[in-house]
Amino acid sequence: MYINFMIDENKNNQVSIWLLLITFLVGFMIIVGGLTRLTESGLSITRWDLLTGILPPLNSFEWHNAFQLYKKIPEFKLLNHSMSLDDFKAIYWWEYAHRLLGRIIGLFYIIPLIYFTFKKKIIKNSILSLYLIFGLICLQGFIGWHLVQSGLTERTDVSHYRLSIHLTLAFIIFIMLFWNFLKYKSKQNIYYKKKLPNFLPNLFLVLVILQISIGALVSGLDAGKIYQSWPLMNNNYFPDDTNLKDLISLKSFEIPSLVQFMHRNLAYFIFLIFSIITLIIFRNNDFSHLRKTTLYILWALLLQIFLGILTVLSGAQIILASMHQIGSILLVTTSLILVFKNSRIS
Repeated sequence: MYINFMIDENKNNQVSIWLLLITFLVGFMIIVGGLTRLTESGLSITRWDLLTGILPPLNSFEWHNAFQLYKKIPEFKLLNHSMSLDDFKAIYWWEYAHRLLGRIIGLFYIIPLIYFTFKKKIIKNSILSLYLIFGLICLQGFIGWHLVQSGLTERTDVSHYRLSIHLTLAFIIFIMLFWNFLKYKSKQNIYYKKKLPNFLPNLFLVLVILQISIGALVSGLDAGKIYQSWPLMNNNYFPDDTNLKDLISLKSFEIPSLVQFMHRNLAYFIFLIFSIITLIIFRNNDFSHLRKTTLYILWALLLQIFLGILTVLSGAQIILASMHQIGSILLVTTSLILVFKNSRIS
């Protein structure tokens, strides 16, 4: 029995290392994708060549052809008509790195997954989840191209709705990967006798994901570049370029000031929900095992709020906006650990 336990432990270690690597790559992909958006590089490659697109332009002739393709789209004609070839190369490399990393993630995921499946190193109740993740990775590639297509014909930018779906799915993949990693690293199924009501940490995580989705709408509409003040929006709680009636219509998701308003106020609500969770955990000794994780979330949440404020005040300056997105990865990671720990209690 001892030998079998050691073999199983070794299998778990191999799979968990692989899952942690892929989780890290997906997190890095989110960061690169954010910078691709912030540098407005997403439309620089106008074709989706799954195989031939692996290689970038290798000579002046190929660079010239790639630039000519970019010159045909509205973004160049209406916004970047004075762009030089060197300027084009700068945005091209961001989008190329984003797409290349997506291909690397796909290969680094499916090849070990098939190997671990064949060698029977994956526990049965994880097989469906792990193959579902691969399906979502493939879907993410398609959505990414669908996102680019939205800015190639009549628009000078991509659809903010598709951008939000693209980012939200990336975080769903990240969460599923990290959850499976935690399962493989877990050495026992039951840790403590009492747990927090499931709906509280789960609600908090769902709200964080919703906030990330709305944050993508903010980015897609460039809504972070208006109302560069906090806590008020140009001396008003509610933006003065619209009205409350618009807030309760679908049109609200297309008005930059209202999307920024939603993003701000959802942050306040998230902080309120977390404050309730924190009070429950620290006022009851039965939840002492969750306190360290709660403190990690608190620091991540406060950092994220601080970076969000700085991003607004700076008019979505690239470095601050990118750090704000990195903060969302930290917040999701720590929140998921809390949900996982609480779920392992009976």
